[in-house]
Amino acid sequence: MSVLIETSVGDVVIDLYTKEAPTTCLNFLKLCKVKYYNFCCFHNVQRDFMLQTGDPTATGKGGESVFSLLDSKTLQKKYLPAEIHPKLKHRERGTVSMAIAGASTGAQQDVNSVLGASGVGGDAGAGGVIGSQFFITMGENLDYLDGKYTVFGKVAEGMEVLEKINAAYTDSEFRPFKDIRIKHTIVLDDPFPDPEGLAVPDESPLPTQAMLDTVRIGDDEEIESLLPPEEEERIRRQKEAQARALTLEMVGDLPFAEIKPPENVLFVAQLNPATRSEDLELIFSRFGLILSCEVIRDKKTGDSLCYAFIEFEKEEECSEAYFKMNNVLIDDRRVHVDFSQSVSKLHKDWMVKKVGAKKGGGVAEDLNLEQRSRYREGGSGGGAGGKRYDMVFEGDQASARSGGSSRNGGDGRSSHKDDHRDRDRERERDRDRSNRDSRSTRDRDSSHRDSGSSRRPQESSSSSSRRRSRSRSGSPRRKPTSSSSSTRDNRYDDRRSSDRRR
Repeated sequence: MSVLIETSVGDVVIDLYTKEAPTTCLNFLKLCKVKYYNFCCFHNVQRDFMLQTGDPTATGKGGESVFSLLDSKTLQKKYLPAEIHPKLKHRERGTVSMAIAGASTGAQQDVNSVLGASGVGGDAGAGGVIGSQFFITMGENLDYLDGKYTVFGKVAEGMEVLEKINAAYTDSEFRPFKDIRIKHTIVLDDPFPDPEGLAVPDESPLPTQAMLDTVRIGDDEEIESLLPPEEEERIRRQKEAQARALTLEMVGDLPFAEIKPPENVLFVAQLNPATRSEDLELIFSRFGLILSCEVIRDKKTGDSLCYAFIEFEKEEECSEAYFKMNNVLIDDRRVHVDFSQSVSKLHKDWMVKKVGAKKGGGVAEDLNLEQRSRYREGGSGGGAGGKRYDMVFEGDQASARSGGSSRNGGDGRSSHKDDHRDRDRERERDRDRSNRDSRSTRDRDSSHRDSGSSRRPQESSSSSSRRRSRSRSGSPRRKPTSSSSSTRDNRYDDRRSSDRRR
């Protein structure tokens, strides 16, 4: 007296206690014989406790006895009284029991009317009624189930299959996310005759539409990836990097998560502390034009941090330098060369433009973050053609201003800054001109003083009297241009007053 149950994860053989629970065993055997359990899923899987199935609706509230298939009009035939045998206990794993309608299935049924009627056979207990749902225990010594549920069998083979079902992932209602279903049932030994009117199908019937609607993830669908482990690891790391980039964008460390580092910048590590930026630029310049080469140094001490960034004009030149300069000895150090993954410079430019756009009332949308003409902070104002130098000749001032205004192309803020810069230059030139005039005046006064002192012993009294009369007449003199010239004139007047006293 046993039944073979084929599930989507393996086969299970159940031996039945036909002597202790004959009515329950008859009901179970005939339901298996008419293929009632085909396509039923395990709708209640509580790990290390029990596995419940036998409900075609997969809700835990359906299922009927085999006698309802013979006479569906009689309500008393829908459920059977539970058979409680005092010697059958829930002590071992793999014990098979019938679920009680109303208590464990949630079915609404007039239990008293069923219990008051005469059963089909056996002793009727006062525990409740049974239909088609049954469960298999996955724990030991479940004494609190004794006397409440009908024990009618035990799993003889297939405990490893039950372990797979027991380890399934379930939702909050203990239903597995991926369906585990009964594919087929085969009665190996049936000691009971078939009830009158029982129709046994020749082959397994197809599932109804109501049963198909209960499918979540089909038992034939693969939810696990079939990719190689290396590909899975690459995809996992890519997803993690995207999540981290999105987090950095949310906190403001990146302008946007999809930003890419420049492809024409090399990262050179493991440098000798004595290696300078000029040395690296000279070594890497054979591959092409270098826009910037900078060895990163400590802000406080100025010591080299032994890594540098080199920006090329073209990506092809950068790639060639990467393939040929990796693991090359430079100043007795084998350097490591790789493509730069830093976007800090691009982010700094983006923040500066964004803040400038907010102050000026504009929108910082069209920002070219992929291309840069300079990598250093001091050279971010333009490339070789975008350098601005101070004017050397005064005649070039007007032409430079006019050319600068035409290049600005209507940018009011840049032209305003240029005007302020030009005014500052003009004031500096005026100041230099006044200083040159004061120096020339000082030189002339010193030359006159020297010539006067050489002629003074040979002058006659008439010339001295003329000088005194000219001094008294208050003839106009050059206005001193500085405090130094006024001091020099005071010394000259003192000298003339001493001559008068003589």
